[in-house]
Amino acid sequence: MTAAARPVWSGSPDDDARTLAELAEAGEKALAGLPFKPERSAEQQQLADRVHRACRRAREGFLARHAEHVYATLTDGLRARPRLTELAQGAADRFPGLVPTAAELAAERELPQAAKEGREIDQGLFFAAVLRSPVAGPHLQETLLRPCPRALGLAEQFRVTGSLRVGAVQVERREGAAYLTVDNPSCLNAEDNALIDDMETAVDLALLDERVKVGVLRGGVMSHPRYAGRRVFSAGINLRHLHEGRISYTDFLLRRELGYISKIYRGLAPADEAAEAALWPHRRAHKPWVAAVDTFAIGGGAQLLLVFDHVLAAADSWFSLPAAQEGIVPGAGNLRLGRHTGSRLARRILLSGAKVRACSPQAPLLFDEVVEPEAMDSALEAAVRRLGSPAVEANRRILHAVEEPDEAFRAYMAEFALEQALRLYGADVIAKVGRRAGAS
Repeated sequence: MTAAARPVWSGSPDDDARTLAELAEAGEKALAGLPFKPERSAEQQQLADRVHRACRRAREGFLARHAEHVYATLTDGLRARPRLTELAQGAADRFPGLVPTAAELAAERELPQAAKEGREIDQGLFFAAVLRSPVAGPHLQETLLRPCPRALGLAEQFRVTGSLRVGAVQVERREGAAYLTVDNPSCLNAEDNALIDDMETAVDLALLDERVKVGVLRGGVMSHPRYAGRRVFSAGINLRHLHEGRISYTDFLLRRELGYISKIYRGLAPADEAAEAALWPHRRAHKPWVAAVDTFAIGGGAQLLLVFDHVLAAADSWFSLPAAQEGIVPGAGNLRLGRHTGSRLARRILLSGAKVRACSPQAPLLFDEVVEPEAMDSALEAAVRRLGSPAVEANRRILHAVEEPDEAFRAYMAEFALEQALRLYGADVIAKVGRRAGAS
């Protein structure tokens, strides 16, 4: 296979799928003839890059013509609702060469980020095309707003007990509020694959329970030597896990944005017809959310604050989105931050790594209320009482529909889906996270 290889598309989905499969197979044979990535010469890596580029351009061309056909095939004409990983696996099985197989991904998971071929970029091409589609995109978006299977299995237990440990997240119902406490103490509540699953489950439990009127998110007490005994909201993505190749594109980077964060902001879609009837005349279960920021909200933690209805911060805490330093796209921060801060400050935060401290003049743009650390508990209880009114839920529903319509978010996520996949394997990102993981 050469970089000049160009498929000839017939317009028939089946014929074009065979053409793509043949081209992808030739690409795999060319890659198989090269040494393991860390052992390649510069010339050999350039050849691998050309092979990947040719195959990816072919995948892009196929998807530009047939993304809706692919999605309809994988969802039984939009009747089935596979989630991200299941959908990608179905695409690998039904359309060979379109996305990596389960075996290819399993082999990559055993490698550090720097040693991988970057096969998740092909998933990025696929999900970008699906999200751009006016038919497939909304269907996938709504699928990912439904309760996850783990939460559905735990919902009755939480309703009865009002308290449940979900991995690294403790969920407790008290006086009409669900308090979610993130307790990942050794890594300062940094997010990894497991925590994303825990967070989505915990958020679903809060939204499924009819006795919960307000959701609350706060960080637990740390055991990390530098912050032992102190609460921390979030240190963002776990850079050590990223360096080690343990951050998943579908199960972390996409699921996080389209899953639990989107549910906090957009509400929970009904799991079945009975739940849909109970929600009428609304489409989703909306509840107001309060974030309590202790010490700092960095990266992904800072992104979270942009979807909360009330952000309470300790006077000694701070906010930072170090996208330029890490090299990856800060979730939907690029979409949302400017609404809070204005364009100029958003650029200083996103592009230059500027911090906003709770005691600074810019703090009211990001924090609704700043109190002394010892007053956080009482201030949080007061905030929960204020947001417990049914009128709050109604007004936030309208505000969010106008502020960030589903279509606008989906358009952003279509661009994010590919750009983040590319950034995940950028040479600068790999070098940066390697240095920072080694220093932590």
